[in-house]
Amino acid sequence: MVELLWWHWVVLGLALIGAEMLVPTFWLLWFGLGALGVALAAAMAPGLGIGGQLFLWTAVSFVLTVVWLRWFKPRTRTQAGSAAQIVGEVGLLTRAVAPFERGEVRFQKPLAGSDTWACIADERIESGARVRVAAVEGSLLKIVRN
Repeated sequence: MVELLWWHWVVLGLALIGAEMLVPTFWLLWFGLGALGVALAAAMAPGLGIGGQLFLWTAVSFVLTVVWLRWFKPRTRTQAGSAAQIVGEVGLLTRAVAPFERGEVRFQKPLAGSDTWACIADERIESGARVRVAAVEGSLLKIVRN
């Protein structure tokens, strides 16, 4: 029979939180925190079996995810606005852009309903650069280096 000790859950929790830092989806964080919660429970109650640990991990992760989606995430959304509100915003270029080629820029918070936008530029800008919105041209953002 497999026995999971409290430190197994600590390793799993830290690995999931570390993976969240590499792939910022904001989903793995809650499973990592759930695993750390199970580690605490398993350290305090050594008789907790694997079934109880898995149930607790599922329940804590589910509750943390629901709390995030219901109360905190709606507060970070923005409503659709005018183009004038987008001009001047700073984002991160996720796909390189060059003259006559489209790139892609991601913003920390959604702008006009989306956090990722297609963009154009007058110069070549490599992926990973911080850029600023200079103008809105149709459904494309015209960007410049920040």
